[in-house]
Amino acid sequence: MVEKQIRQRGLTDERVLRAIAAVPRHEFVPPSSLSMAYADEPLGIGGGQTISQPYIVAAMTAALRLSGKERVLDVGTGCGYQAAVLSLLAREVFSVEVRSELAESAKQRLRRLGYGNVDVRCGDGSMGLSEFAPFDAILIAAAGPSVPEPLLVQLGDGGRLIGPVGGDDHQQLILVIRQGNEFLRERRESCRFVPLIGRHGWNRREPL
Repeated sequence: MVEKQIRQRGLTDERVLRAIAAVPRHEFVPPSSLSMAYADEPLGIGGGQTISQPYIVAAMTAALRLSGKERVLDVGTGCGYQAAVLSLLAREVFSVEVRSELAESAKQRLRRLGYGNVDVRCGDGSMGLSEFAPFDAILIAAAGPSVPEPLLVQLGDGGRLIGPVGGDDHQQLILVIRQGNEFLRERRESCRFVPLIGRHGWNRREPL
């Protein structure tokens, strides 16, 4: 998976590649999808939610340029796979999921697998977790109409944020770098994510 789906597509950040290789992706997919756990595509995890395509996980993670000292916010825990990858690259990860059943199962899974520096919370991810801000990096794993304002506020100076923006017909990854009170934005890959549900996301629960 790492060699064919990620490295050969031009992503060569060795720390990210090692983290992806170290996380057992099959532990994060439903039993019915075990044979596809390492396929180059997103997979359903129930409730209209998905575990992201391995390349997209790697590309978004690499864009944050983590050194190992950071406090990271992961918006949209889902099954916990992205949080697990981030946990190997940062000092601590706070992950927030709007669906209580997914938040609880991800919390138990991450604990069972030994990812002790991940703190999973149930709540509106579009509002972030202001009590733990500022964050050195923020990753949003669901698409909203724009980058939520509370997440920009909670991004520390020099911090990096990446997430998908768009609606049903088109989404694109947006990288935001905070420099003081300025937010520099860079468009990245086209993508396809489930909708970001919340006050600063979409007011609905069905998939895009």
